[in-house]
Formats: sequence, structure tokens, C-alpha cells
Amino acid sequence: MTYTTAPSDSFKPQASPSTWLGVMGGGQLGRMFVHAAQAMGYKVAVLEPARDCPAGHAADDLICASYTDAEALARMGAECAAVTTEFENVPADSLSALAQQSFVAPSAAAVSIAQDRLAEKKFFTECAQRSGVMPAPHYRIASLADIEALPEALLPGVLKTNRLGYDGKGQVRVSTREAVRVAFDAMKGVECVLEKMLPLAYEVSVLAARGANGDATVYPIAQNVHRDGILFTTTVPGPNVTPECASRAQAAALEIIHRLAYVGVLCVEFFVLHDGSLVVNEMAPRPHNSGHYTIDACITSQFAQQVRAMACLPLGDARQHSPAVMLNLLGDLWFAQGSTKPREPAWDAVLALPGANLHLYGKDDPRRGRKMGHVTFVAPTLDDAIRRCESACRILGLQP
Repeated sequence: MTYTTAPSDSFKPQASPSTWLGVMGGGQLGRMFVHAAQAMGYKVAVLEPARDCPAGHAADDLICASYTDAEALARMGAECAAVTTEFENVPADSLSALAQQSFVAPSAAAVSIAQDRLAEKKFFTECAQRSGVMPAPHYRIASLADIEALPEALLPGVLKTNRLGYDGKGQVRVSTREAVRVAFDAMKGVECVLEKMLPLAYEVSVLAARGANGDATVYPIAQNVHRDGILFTTTVPGPNVTPECASRAQAAALEIIHRLAYVGVLCVEFFVLHDGSLVVNEMAPRPHNSGHYTIDACITSQFAQQVRAMACLPLGDARQHSPAVMLNLLGDLWFAQGSTKPREPAWDAVLALPGANLHLYGKDDPRRGRKMGHVTFVAPTLDDAIRRCESACRILGLQP
């Protein structure tokens, strides 16, 4: 399918109360975008099916409707000079429809690639002609016949649904052909991709941003730790990341963002293997959890950068002014061991730590595994930031 986008010169923004920006999605990323846009003088409309949502609490206008509701899309397109998305599963067709009235960044075409793992890996392979950074060996599985024909060399691996997976959902580790069959059946036979399991040393991510004029920039490379498929900590600068690895990852991210003709903030995740080689994993066409540290540790946060890009303004300075560690706060923290009744964590003790910056997302219903907030520690040295994060973990009952 061909998606269209309005030309960038169709939108000449002014940071004034008369200029509206729109965001598809009402989660915490949308909330932080709203705050950044309002700080720069814009008003923001949010389109989200759930009325009680983090972004809706902060927005100047909440359009409570389905992402495919034609009337709601027409209203947002008429109200907003530019529209963005806060998560990658907003239907690309809806972004294409919005592009008939507003400047949409990122475009429906770019988002559609990120929504499809196989299309994404094909695109990464094309980018590797210049970057040299390939995705993991992989194989499409859409039927039992595909499982029978599965190359043995790809096992053990990870079976992932081709669409709609995030935070470890929609993926299963498999070591045998029979395990693939069982997992494929559990996924109701939807199209999947099997990725070969590689000798992973650690994971990194690169935030890149590209303006409507084609200028692009990258943030410092971040080292990430995941637990149960959900981001646990982001440390910047990455303590294990060599200058060569950082340079290769940043160059690969820039190749990806330019080849997409992307406008906005894009996060590209990479695996670093034990031999030092780099493998591109996936991309998120939006600000990213691993980029939350930029709010407190960089000249221009990822959210302010997104505002600049979609408003066709010059990109901001992406330099990091302080070493930082970001700790995700999940709903599990609200429950004492063995208890089913939530209670507020000891934020006073956490905030007593030097350099602690607490961000809660306005969610009233803590649930295990649900992202409720994050805390970023900035310090004169990376060691100091790491120690303070470890102290916060002990206060909150987490294993550092």
C-alpha cells in the first residue's frame, strides 16, 4: 500500500497559543510530549479511545475515539497543523488520512515498516549495504509447512508475532522444532518470525532525530538492561560501550533515519555480541523509554526534539550534560511482598538521594508489570549515578 504525507512546506508553525499540535495515543509518552509542546507555547490535542489516560490529563483537548474513527480523525486534522504518534501500533491508514489535512511526522510509510517485523528486517538488510550492520538471521513462519522447512541452524531462537508485539509480549524462546509448533499454536497461527538466538553481551539503543529539512542528529548511545522483556535500567554513557561500537551504532541509526526520509525522533535498538559485533534488532518510530533520561541529562529532551521536528523548527542540541541512569518504575513496587493491596512506595527516601528526578505518569491503577513512572539519577560521574540508582533499588525492594 502507498501512503501519502503532506509536504513539509505546507506547515509554517508559530510557537503561539493559536498553533495546535496533535498526538495519536494517550499514554505516558504522549503525556511527556504534551508537557514539552506546552512549554514551547503550543496547544495539544490527543486522540485516544480511553478517557482516563495519562496524556489526556495534560492535553488541551482530548478527542476520545477510536484511532480509526473517521469523524475524530477529520476533527484532529482540522484542528492541528501537525500530528505525531506516541506508539507504533496506531493504524498507518489513520496517519495517511490525517496527512490529507496536516503535516504528519513520522509518516505513515515509516510507521508501517516498524509495525511489521519482516518488513522491518528487510529494510534493515537494505540499509546494511551502507552501514554494514545486519539484523539477526531470521525466518518467516505462517504455517505448519514453514515449521517443517525451518532451517535447523536457526535454533535455538525466539518466535515473535510479526505484528503488535512490545515489552516482551508476543514472543517465546524456542529450542526445538516441536517447541516452535507449540508456540505457533499458542499464538493462534498468526504470522510470525523466528529469530536465531545470538550470544548477546548487552543491548544498546540510539536515539536519532531528523528534521523536515533533512538535518539529523544522534544522542549519546545508551546501554539497556531488560527484565522479563521490559526495560529495567538505561545507563548513559553505556559503561561497556566502546567508542568504535558507539560510532558504528550511531552511523547505522543515521543511515536508517535518512533512508526512511523520516521526520521526528526514532529509536533504534541493537545487540552487541560477545565478539564485539553489532546486530540491529528493531526500531520504534517515536520517543522511547530508553530516551527518558534526556529530560534531565541532555540540553534538548527527546520530547522537545519531537516537537521541533514535527513543527519544522531547527533540531535542538542533543548533547548530554550529565552522566545518568534511568530506572523504570513498574506497578509491582506498589505491592509489598505477599500483599494484594497497593501502597505508595517510599518516594521521600528516593528523592533524598542526590540527583534523583522522579517522573510519575498519573496512572491511578498500579498493576504488576505496568509502567507507572521512572526516576533518573544525574551525577558528576557515571559511578555516582550508578551508586545512587542502586541505593534507590534497595529502598524500593528491587535487586540492583
